Amino acid sequence: MAALEQLGAQDVRRVITRFRDALRIHQEALNRLNVYPVPDGDTGTNMTLTVESVVQELGTAEAMNEVCQAISHGSLMGARGNSGVILSQILRGLADTFRGRDTAGPAEIVAALRTASDAAYEAVMRPVEGTILTVVRWSAEAAENARNDGKATLVDVLDDAAVAARQAVAQTPEMLPVLRDAGVVDAGGQGFTLLLDAFLEVVDGRPMPEPADRAAPLIVESHAAHGDVSSLRYEVMYFLDAPDATIPAFKNAWAALGDSIVVVGGDGLWNCHVHTDDIGGAIEAGIEAGKPHAIRVTDLLEEVEEEQWVAEHGATVPAPVVHAPEDMVETAVVAIAVGDGVRRLLASLGVQEIVAGGQSMNPSTAQILEAVERCPSDSVIILPNNKNIVPVARQVDALTEKSVAVVPTHSMVEALGALVGYDPDADLQTNVGALAEAVARTAAGEVTQSVRDTVAECGAIRKGDWIAIGRDGICIATTSAAEAAFALLDALIDEDSEIVTVLVGSDARSSETQRVREHLGLKHPEVEVEVHDGGQPLYPYLIGVE
Repeated sequence: MAALEQLGAQDVRRVITRFRDALRIHQEALNRLNVYPVPDGDTGTNMTLTVESVVQELGTAEAMNEVCQAISHGSLMGARGNSGVILSQILRGLADTFRGRDTAGPAEIVAALRTASDAAYEAVMRPVEGTILTVVRWSAEAAENARNDGKATLVDVLDDAAVAARQAVAQTPEMLPVLRDAGVVDAGGQGFTLLLDAFLEVVDGRPMPEPADRAAPLIVESHAAHGDVSSLRYEVMYFLDAPDATIPAFKNAWAALGDSIVVVGGDGLWNCHVHTDDIGGAIEAGIEAGKPHAIRVTDLLEEVEEEQWVAEHGATVPAPVVHAPEDMVETAVVAIAVGDGVRRLLASLGVQEIVAGGQSMNPSTAQILEAVERCPSDSVIILPNNKNIVPVARQVDALTEKSVAVVPTHSMVEALGALVGYDPDADLQTNVGALAEAVARTAAGEVTQSVRDTVAECGAIRKGDWIAIGRDGICIATTSAAEAAFALLDALIDEDSEIVTVLVGSDARSSETQRVREHLGLKHPEVEVEVHDGGQPLYPYLIGVE
């Protein structure tokens, strides 16, 4: 075929569709670019599902404006997880450039890649190199250089951009020690290269690359050493009542204390997030700017990927609840959950809407938004119950006339602990403060099965071992789920502990659950114990200690 000189609306549509097809094929390979042995690693899944939403939105779109609107809206509403949110910004950057034109040529491709790169960087307060951000930026710079060097065809510009993107992916381990130590490249960046491959297939007929056959070599120590690409140990979050004029100085103060800085809001109320080693300094900066409240401090060593949605485990999607007028409350709650028992517990604690989802099937922005709109209240709190769902949940507030706040729960036991402080008759900010304080009092952990051979804090781990993941990482690898639960309980319970909550998963053996009960009675008779049938897949025991 002769190479295209211009991209029409249907060509752009084909690019997005072929990008979706490529992500489907490469999904598992991207998921394997992971540094932890639990059954998660869902960058590929989240990118795929985000673009699936775009393709569905395309529908019968014909003209360029219609196609661009579908890309922009579909990526916003379908974004799942951190990787999906960033990818949505990239796709929207492309759509914004092509919008209003009948065709897109080399100059538009150059401008689109630059817009996409800028949008991706703007989505992150403190951009980290060695991630998808770097890969997109290198491709944009290569396209600009190609134009400046007189390369005038679509193929020339796209070819240089694709080569640069692959070079950037290959360099990501040199930029991020967590990737270098694990022997992998950045999964998001690798996924982005498929978009450029899709462009080249449509423009020049080039075949899409096949996924690598081998699984990536993985280790765990890098995750325990702050594998979320931050070298800083604590996450500090709070709401800040402060005049808008004080925020630039506040951001500068935080910039000297840490990274992963997110400060969003306006009109005197700000939602603030930072990774730092100086907890006191991070809070004092807020006091200097205004009044911080609902303060939450999390030890990042505790953070692990949480529950997983796996369709073959039989998780069911509940039918939407129809709320009567008399159900109206001052503040409603939406929670993300998987497992029939977990959903029953959430409903018993007053949650009005439950969105089905977990680690490997993160719900989309649109799904969470639909639940928010169904809530019998104009004020809604979202409990994501998984750190990968938090950024998706935070997009909802801008898409609804309702007032929406996210209490960033990272596990189901955190949500259950938080809901003890929930008052449906109290206003939104009062509830946010109460729930956040309750979450801060909960130490969470989980028992799951290793999906690969690796090495962790506890030593060597073999595929199939039962592992306990607590505040300080993996504390044991053993052949028994009960033995792993024993170690986790002993690590989480201290002299101040009062209540232990155990959520029993769908795969837990009753004999082992009885052993867990006996261990608590003998080793920790001073604590109150609550054991519930959660029904969650893959994690026989989710444990919370308050």
